[in-house]
Amino acid sequence: MKEEELNFGKEKFSLTMIPGNATRSMRTCVVWQFIRFLVLNVKMIIVVRKSH
Repeated sequence: MKEEELNFGKEKFSLTMIPGNATRSMRTCVVWQFIRFLVLNVKMIIVVRKSH
């Protein structure tokens, strides 16, 4: 049985989406996480500077 099919069994029906291969690799890639961390920090700095 495929992993996606286990999610839709008769006893435990769930509407939770199972991430694809690209999403899984982006979530576990340390380089991508560091880039996202930098982008979010720059956005926060911009918001804080606008408020002061």
